[in-house]
Amino acid sequence: MNFRLFCLTSALVGVFAGCANPPVQRYDLIIAHANVVDVETGQVRADQTLGIRDGRIAYVGKPAPMAAPQTVDARGRYLIPGLWDMHVHFRGGDSLAAANRNLLPLYLAHGVTTVRDAGGDLTPHIFRWRAQMAAGQLAGPRIFTSGPKLDGPKAFWAGSLEIETPEQINRALDSLQKLRVDYVKLYESTISREAFLGAIAEAEKRGLTTTGHMPYTVTLREAAERGLDATEHLYYLLKACSNREDSLTAAVQASLRTSKPLGLFAVLPAVYRTYDPAVAAQTFRMLKQHRTAVVPTLFIQKLLTELPTTDHAPDTLLAYIAPGIQRTYARRLAGARAQSPATRAFNQQLGARFTTLIPQLQAAGVTLLAGSDSGPSNSYVYPGVSLLGELELLVAAGLTPAQALQAATINGALFLKADQRSGTIAVGKEADLVLLDRNPLENISHLRRVQCVVSRGRLYSARDLRRLVLAVKNP
Repeated sequence: MNFRLFCLTSALVGVFAGCANPPVQRYDLIIAHANVVDVETGQVRADQTLGIRDGRIAYVGKPAPMAAPQTVDARGRYLIPGLWDMHVHFRGGDSLAAANRNLLPLYLAHGVTTVRDAGGDLTPHIFRWRAQMAAGQLAGPRIFTSGPKLDGPKAFWAGSLEIETPEQINRALDSLQKLRVDYVKLYESTISREAFLGAIAEAEKRGLTTTGHMPYTVTLREAAERGLDATEHLYYLLKACSNREDSLTAAVQASLRTSKPLGLFAVLPAVYRTYDPAVAAQTFRMLKQHRTAVVPTLFIQKLLTELPTTDHAPDTLLAYIAPGIQRTYARRLAGARAQSPATRAFNQQLGARFTTLIPQLQAAGVTLLAGSDSGPSNSYVYPGVSLLGELELLVAAGLTPAQALQAATINGALFLKADQRSGTIAVGKEADLVLLDRNPLENISHLRRVQCVVSRGRLYSARDLRRLVLAVKNP
């Protein structure tokens, strides 16, 4: 053998030897042999192993030489991205700050690794919790927050920023940007038509995401055309599906000059009666065109409809809700008990109509965001488990389990411009994951079978999750 051939042969032997014995990669956590649920395609990738390092997914693929201090054998189980609850509240003032903080483990225990706080009066506390969670000092979901809501004078919710004039709108947005909130939440308790639309337009100029409750003095088209990014709940969408929306809007505007202004609930029966499928279809196309998302919150609508006749005293999760938060339920309870039989019957009809909108919105290509509306004042809408109830209702309404999962994972990440780092299982994404005993694509209720949760790359076993939840149980 000549010298050149010997060198070539030796080099090839070295290459093949290296391929036969690749170096062992080291990670902080390995999840081995999982069935990975791809929420974008609705498919399952079998026998996938994940290597997690520094809070992010560093490897996804077939088993390979690797080592880590912790390894989870996920054989036969299903791995999904952590769930996003896109409508929660932390509120009640400083006296309820600790009680709100104690809600955080309840989200993790049910697979919710990210929440969107939809406005309240605990903004400094939320930023403190976020820093503590990032430092590993507190267990809980990632929190995106709007900070204080924008509303009109003498707003209903404490902590709201009151706006009427363009100057006040600019000052309010300046303050929210200084706080570095993640988006802007508008509310309709006393806000004027002009302030509502003006705030959306100014926020759009600044590149800020906007969402909220709409005053009935405004049409959904007007808001979407100015840049509204999402509408919360379905009351405002339903009005846009009426063939009398313009006249109903004008009637509400005129009533403001009288001693008896018309509110949302006074107008809803007329909105319901004038629902028009053709107008609804036009509205859905308009929402898709303007990329305006919808947060249905079916779960709280159903719960409130059933509240007059449901005894929640035996609820097992009530033991994990601090007495101070339980006391905030009194207003809704009193209102529910005072409802007339006619009102109760109408609420059931309204809920049924809301349910029919869901598959139509999905078919029209409107982005749906799954949110529970859990938090103080929203009676018995328990953190974490209520989002699972929301997803089950979305499927009962006509979505596939895959579509419901999208509403609680990638859609939320896309809406909050976090999709490059979250929402799916891929290399480089944040390691927020949930391991389930069974396939949620076959039955969405399998989301209730949590085996373990990974949050910020940290593993929480079923035992760990039970310990976290028991630590906040009422004595």
